[in-house]
Amino acid sequence: MPNSSEKTFHALNFIKNLKSDLRVVSIISMVVFLTVWEAVVRVGFVTPLFLPAPSMVLEDGIRLYERGEIWLHVSASARRVLIGFALAGSIAVPLGILLGASKFLKAIADPLLSILRPLPSMAWIPLSLLWLGITETQKYSIVFMGSFAPTVLYTIEATRSIDPVLIRAALNLGASRMSLMREVILPGALQPIISGLKVMLGIAWTTVISAELVAADKGLGYLIMHGREFFRTEQVLLGMALISMTVMLIDIAFRSVEKKITPWTRG
Repeated sequence: MPNSSEKTFHALNFIKNLKSDLRVVSIISMVVFLTVWEAVVRVGFVTPLFLPAPSMVLEDGIRLYERGEIWLHVSASARRVLIGFALAGSIAVPLGILLGASKFLKAIADPLLSILRPLPSMAWIPLSLLWLGITETQKYSIVFMGSFAPTVLYTIEATRSIDPVLIRAALNLGASRMSLMREVILPGALQPIISGLKVMLGIAWTTVISAELVAADKGLGYLIMHGREFFRTEQVLLGMALISMTVMLIDIAFRSVEKKITPWTRG
């Protein structure tokens, strides 16, 4: 009869193999999807003008890569997102922690947040063009305004989700307000704040694409709009694919940073 340690080893090995098999299943699923898509277009069920085959999108990508345009568009959009999102987060997260920790401050800020929260990023484009013109600063401002209010709200909820028993216990033990913030509130709220930031990073990409669709001469939004204007559907799909791949790469980098600053969540 196998002992408990051997059973544990076999169970862990089974889980590891299962995870590996699931990755293979995902890869096979994607290959089948692309193959069916390619076949449907090649046999004539779908006109390439409406839905180009994956090989056509790949050919357009190779052509733009050889001309050095892909990196130009990807880097422009990524820079706008990261700068605008970093500016929004650097202000929204500390503000959200303060508002979450103080009912009085939250009551003061609630009316303004209620006004800003429902406004889509597109609503800020006319004003930003009037104030800042067609500049990079205007793109940063669109990402900032599209990310700021939701990030504040995510942070408020993360701060308020901390068990009040822990706060009372720290206060009863003589913790000061600063110690309470540093030792209890921040560690307790950090993980949900990071989860909220990951969600907001995806939203930030939608805001920058909106700005680039209206007023830009480079970027993935511009690439999509340029393809639409010249009926180059493969370029439209290429821009969409590049957005997805860029967001995935940034998300992977975000997760690695998350593991380093929240090591207690690895288990």
